[in-house]
Amino acid sequence: MTQRVALATVMDRLSIDSVISEYAAAVDEGAWEAYGALFTPDGRVDHRGAGGRAGPVAESVHWLADILRLLPVRQHLIVNRRLELQDLGGYPGDLARVRADYLSPRGGGGAEGTAPTTMSGGRYVFDLRRTDPGWRIHTVTMEETWRHGPGVAATV
Repeated sequence: MTQRVALATVMDRLSIDSVISEYAAAVDEGAWEAYGALFTPDGRVDHRGAGGRAGPVAESVHWLADILRLLPVRQHLIVNRRLELQDLGGYPGDLARVRADYLSPRGGGGAEGTAPTTMSGGRYVFDLRRTDPGWRIHTVTMEETWRHGPGVAATV
């Protein structure tokens, strides 16, 4: 691998890491326009593994905004990121996959009419593509493996 290819690979890794961090921040902040901008035009979201829905990004934005309004306090942590870049014979390609764990505390913050604090964890799989504006999420799949909170049966 030449220094130029190594540098390009590092730059790709940093750019992809930034997209994943921006994803978490957009969900936490309810920044739905920013959330949508992280995806390719044909991007899809699959939250069925966490009791949600699957579909195009625009539909997912409406669903997420509606369900998360009851949980205004949230802090989405995406950790243990494992990144695989497409390898084109020693050169980075235009596809990438990130498998990562998440920890998601969320709640109503004591506000009336909101849900109590719960915590969940699981895994994400992000498939990304290099586009003209940079790396974008093509698909994201969420698989919840546990949840804990008042009135919620803890799962492992």
